[in-house]
Amino acid sequence: MVSQDNQMTGKIRLYISEDLSEGRNCSLIKGQHHYLRNVMRCQSGEPILVFNGRDGEWLAEISQIDKKVAEIQVRSQTRPQSFTSDIHVLFAPVKKARLNYMVQKATEMGASSLVPVMTQYTQKTRLNYERLKANMVEAAEQCNLLNVPELCEAINFEQALEKLDDATPARSLIFCDESAGPVLTKDSRDALEAIKNKPVAVLIGPEGGFSPAERKKLYARPDTLTISLGPRILRADTALVAALSLCQMTIGDWV
Repeated sequence: MVSQDNQMTGKIRLYISEDLSEGRNCSLIKGQHHYLRNVMRCQSGEPILVFNGRDGEWLAEISQIDKKVAEIQVRSQTRPQSFTSDIHVLFAPVKKARLNYMVQKATEMGASSLVPVMTQYTQKTRLNYERLKANMVEAAEQCNLLNVPELCEAINFEQALEKLDDATPARSLIFCDESAGPVLTKDSRDALEAIKNKPVAVLIGPEGGFSPAERKKLYARPDTLTISLGPRILRADTALVAALSLCQMTIGDWV
């Protein structure tokens, strides 16, 4: 049951991996312990909000916090679980600060899965998955989200296309092509409308774009939808925000 009790509200939100249910006791991890005790100066008995991407959002109470441990007791559900649009983001990794920005914004804008794709022109090939995941969790905590996207292991360009070909149910690929023209055409809008509420993947290229061979393979796929993101050349992190905005307002959960 969703709690209607307004006498106790938590302002701090934490993502935890454990199952959540009324009366359950959970131990917090080291970083969360440090945040509550040393940053927020929390005391036993104070309320916080917790979520895990499966069981909704819950009001919890700090039952113990000292130099060594922090534990909470789950009290009541504040929001039932909801799920985002089925949008996978396939992106070529870029430099550190912009990469952190990309995964944060993809999380905030409702992506369900993030897949690093190594293309011919990809410059960054070593990824700190722990850091990327932390950025995604922080974005979900701060933006009152109930979901944190899945972060997949990096794959190469050919593997990405193979996974799309083998996907069940079928997943259309939205290719944000800088050479597609200055405007989103009526044909593109109609094609987007045709895949509304269906699984999609959005492909964001690297600095320097896709190679001629990669572009040829993308154009050859029957379920690739090529769209324009406007008359300007966008950096990868900006293109991601523009592409997800376009998807959410035409085929996602903004409509």
